[in-house]
Amino acid sequence: MAVEVELRSFLTEQKYNELLRFFRINGKFMHKENQITHYLDDSGNLRIQKSDKFAKVWLKEGELHAIEHHEMEARFPREDFEELEKIFTIIGKPTRIKWIRSRHNFKWNGANVMLDYTKGYGHILELEILCQKKDVPKAKRKLAALIASLKLKPTPKAEFDKKYRHYIKNWKKLVK
Repeated sequence: MAVEVELRSFLTEQKYNELLRFFRINGKFMHKENQITHYLDDSGNLRIQKSDKFAKVWLKEGELHAIEHHEMEARFPREDFEELEKIFTIIGKPTRIKWIRSRHNFKWNGANVMLDYTKGYGHILELEILCQKKDVPKAKRKLAALIASLKLKPTPKAEFDKKYRHYIKNWKKLVK
């Protein structure tokens, strides 16, 4: 099973726009999508999502905002999202939090790059490498070098956790 290794950094809107221009020139643009993600449990690990092209259910194993974790997902036609939402509500997993996000995806220097704007949460750069467990240390070193080359530092997990707690308490107001 592949491990997802990622580094993330909160960005100012100015830095976000700068990086968007940078990756359009220096990366390989993959796609842009709009997503609405529903967290279905208090851990945030069980989720359903509707994007421009499909719906999906996925489970992240491990601690929220961890640098490495496993993910499992199943995709469905976009039109099935409301049925997925009903099924999870019936089995006792209703939506706890909604996230409304616009995401630009690129490939750059062997990494997946996601530039996100999440309404009410902020602008984020995520660099990701999928690898085997034995290659996790190498992937972490590569991601650290890539983010440093952008003159950024990963945002500490504690800062993500703090902002996440604020979002949980206020998301209904923040997404209006």
